[in-house]
Amino acid sequence: MKKLNNYLIFFLPLLLWSCEKEIDIEIASNEEKIVVEGAIEQGIPPLVILTKSVGSFAPTDLESYKNSFIKDAIITVSDGTTSVVLDTFNLQGYTVYSTFNPAIFGQIGKTYHLEIKALGKVLTATTTIPMPQQMNSYWYKDQPGYSNYGYLWFNQTDPPEYGNAYRIFTQRKGKDIRFLPADGSVWDDHLINGLTFDAFIWRGHEPNSTVEEDINETSQYYQQGDTIIIKFCTIDLPHFEFWESFETAAFNDGNPFAAPTTIRTNIEGGALGIWGGYSASYDTLIAVD
Repeated sequence: MKKLNNYLIFFLPLLLWSCEKEIDIEIASNEEKIVVEGAIEQGIPPLVILTKSVGSFAPTDLESYKNSFIKDAIITVSDGTTSVVLDTFNLQGYTVYSTFNPAIFGQIGKTYHLEIKALGKVLTATTTIPMPQQMNSYWYKDQPGYSNYGYLWFNQTDPPEYGNAYRIFTQRKGKDIRFLPADGSVWDDHLINGLTFDAFIWRGHEPNSTVEEDINETSQYYQQGDTIIIKFCTIDLPHFEFWESFETAAFNDGNPFAAPTTIRTNIEGGALGIWGGYSASYDTLIAVD
């Protein structure tokens, strides 16, 4: 056996070398699609951002990103009674669509239809702003092993009717410039329908952040003394399905053992993205254990 092993050690590299063959792999270019990021919340005007999808090996610098924005679309939002064509705004090189017309600001319980005409396509989507649900309570608790860092906890009672879904954001006063979705920001009532339960959330981060507190061992935690502004939203199921699949794909990115994830969308007409309604409630908590 020892002699056989010696032969294998000697001849296996020669065998592999002799079998080498130059192989050209042609990677198909990705079809360019419109990407829709649209939302409407009670008391707030609709906001829509349109970009073009990019190939796997396309440049990812800031200028290329700004060039991906679609600037000449015609976007209409309707609540079934009133229809408003959104205006185009240029914010430091980024194109967004919205309106100052209060007739189409979000209202709880209403359904909103979106129509987009861009790049020769007509895209449509529908979303609702559900009735808001309130958390019972929030609190902060140090994570075992740390004396100054921990999770944000909450107690929730899900209504007895099946089909509720939620999304949660937080903003640390003086630290975050905007509301950030928690890591794993969405859940539905598939397993919690009608139940009262405790759960916690991980702190969200700006995409690709290189700030030390976002990449060190306490990056998932809040810090004692943080003033945490909480935005808790009720959303409809198609909206939930988009964010659940999006977050699953983001979590699996770079994991060779993860199953491929298809990101869901409620946009019809051959596009990617989401048009989603938010019913939001706000609370503030100072992180003290």
